[in-house]
Amino acid sequence: MFEQERSPSKKERIMVVDDQLDNLDLLSTILNLQGYKVEVFDRGKPALETAQTKPPDVMLLDISMPEMDGFEVCRRIKNHPHTKDTPIIFVSSLNEVGNKTRAFRCGGSDYITKPFQLEEVIVRVENQLQISRLKAELEAKNTRLEQELARCQIVEEKLLQLNQKLGKLATIDSLTQIANRRTFEEALIREWQRGQREKQDLSLIICDIDHFKLYNDTYGHQAGDVCLRKVAQAILNTVMRPADLVARYGGEEFVVILPQTPANNALKVAEKIRLQIEQLSLPHPQSSVSDRVSISLGVTSVVPQPKYTRKQLLFTADKALYQAKKQGRNRAVLETLES
Repeated sequence: MFEQERSPSKKERIMVVDDQLDNLDLLSTILNLQGYKVEVFDRGKPALETAQTKPPDVMLLDISMPEMDGFEVCRRIKNHPHTKDTPIIFVSSLNEVGNKTRAFRCGGSDYITKPFQLEEVIVRVENQLQISRLKAELEAKNTRLEQELARCQIVEEKLLQLNQKLGKLATIDSLTQIANRRTFEEALIREWQRGQREKQDLSLIICDIDHFKLYNDTYGHQAGDVCLRKVAQAILNTVMRPADLVARYGGEEFVVILPQTPANNALKVAEKIRLQIEQLSLPHPQSSVSDRVSISLGVTSVVPQPKYTRKQLLFTADKALYQAKKQGRNRAVLETLES
């Protein structure tokens, strides 16, 4: 009598609940012909128990039934976490507006009045299934979108970490893990300008490991790298203020910027650095200065002003370092721009 309009790859399950056996037989026959898998119940309670165990794709539910009416079945279906999304189509001879309103308020998705037209039942069932399919498709797309967003967030976090590492590589000397020469030069510009504005002393220390080439020749470059790292950390641990900067200047040379530090105080810091290197007690038997690794330091200080330049500051510190080496190494020498 009715053409089978669909051939689903997965048979959707339709549950029919009605205490009238004629209605059950008629509905189950036509729905089976449409390719659905149909389960029938003539009581509300067993239908509810089955639905909560294995939710149907759509439920056709009568209202007037013994023991538990359709309203109560619907309410419990909608209050259960496994069945709350099950579409429920009420099929009832109760045609009053109040009953229809109550059906929708307790969670019904549609309402068919008995006596029903079979074509109408088929269309309304298919409508509810289509809504469920679209909802499932939307949920699947939302899930994929959330997963994609999560993956994007992970990628963004990795990119951020990579940028942070790249930023660190741009400012940190890879061997000694202290500031590199580029960072030193940028900091010197910044501190020179601040010294000019605030008319504050700016001091500079250039340090050089004594006879480091002989150390490399004796122990090899790997041991030399270890020595450079230990010296760098010793200098860093000696210079305590946040505004101070310790950087690798090149090779075995290190440089220290001391903002707001007069010459005599800078010389004291240099002496502390020298003693700290001595306390490392790194063997250096080929050195003509000591049997341990030592360091020479050139110190200078100035209040930055237009008549001086940063280049002069560096030149004077380097000149002081030369004097420290000339006087026998393993010492700190102070020279000012005015001298």
